[in-house]
Order: sequence, then C-alpha cells, then structure tokens
Amino acid sequence: MTAKPSSVPLHRILLAEDDDSMRGFLVKALQKANYDVVAFENGEEAYERLKHEPFTLLLTDIVMPKMDGIELARRAAEIDPDLKIMFITGFAAVVLNSDNAPPKDSHVLSKPFHLKDLVREVDRLLAE
Repeated sequence: MTAKPSSVPLHRILLAEDDDSMRGFLVKALQKANYDVVAFENGEEAYERLKHEPFTLLLTDIVMPKMDGIELARRAAEIDPDLKIMFITGFAAVVLNSDNAPPKDSHVLSKPFHLKDLVREVDRLLAE
C-alpha cells in the first residue's frame, strides 16, 4: 500500500532514464537544486518502487526497455492521481500518437536540453 500523498516529503522525484550518462547528469542537477531523487534505468523498476513509496513527480524518458515511459506514467497515475508527470525525450512525436497518449496534464521536455532548463521546468511544474 502506498503512503498518502500528504506524507510525501516536498520535491521527491522518481526518475526513469535508460541512458546511464544522462541519468547521472539528471540526478546531479536535480540534487544540486535540492530535490530528493530516486533513479532507475527502466520503467519496470521505477514502477515497482512507486508501488511502495510516494513521490511528488515522475520524470521519465519515453523510449526505454521493459516498460516505456508512457506506460509507466499511466500506471503511476492509477496509483497516485495527484502525481505530477514530466517526460524527457528525443522522440516528442511519440507523445502525439493518440493510440499511445500519456496521462492528461503531463509535460514534455524535448532532448537536447540544458540542465538549467530541466531544473527550471521541474521548479515550475512543482509550483503549480
């Protein structure tokens, strides 16, 4: 059973990114901006963690092995409808496919992006 959203520490981010280097850069940038980040290399592992711990934001790549980011986001939204969702991807057109639509109110940040842009977008999303 997942803890209630009110018990979630402020700015807790679940990151799913299959590229090791990118994942490392994202974790460092977000931690430097004072976010608590838990990172995984695929959607399946991130989903398992989400089933047991609460988060305020899911930050996920779209194209990943085992479970893609859109499927992860759909399942995550079922667990916690208040979870904020942001996709990071070099394949933004994938999000536009109506057969594979992401949960409503999700945001997309297209690669390549500067880490400052990522932090700014995360700040903005979490302030909503």
